[in-house]
Amino acid sequence: MLEMHQGNVGLRARVAELASNPNAKVIAIGVAAVALTPVVLPLVKPVVKATLKSGITLFEKTRSAIAETGEVLADIAAEARAEVQAEAQKKTSLPVAVPPPQPTLTEG
Repeated sequence: MLEMHQGNVGLRARVAELASNPNAKVIAIGVAAVALTPVVLPLVKPVVKATLKSGITLFEKTRSAIAETGEVLADIAAEARAEVQAEAQKKTSLPVAVPPPQPTLTEG
């Protein structure tokens, strides 16, 4: 009977030793995750699916908005470029402004 009691203490000591070992904790968490996955996954699947759908929708809307903004900026840049070219052509095609001759006043 004494030997059986010592066996229990040995087991308790071994469990306490394993509990203090960080590697044993990681292994225990991994085993628990593998064991609980088939139970938890069907319960969580609708939430995960809805979250992914929302994320995909948000991504698509964001991508569309960024593309639209890029197009607007490209249009503005093209308009500005055209205005600069028009102003440059206007400057080169206009003759130099010469003041008109002043009429001479004669008394008489």
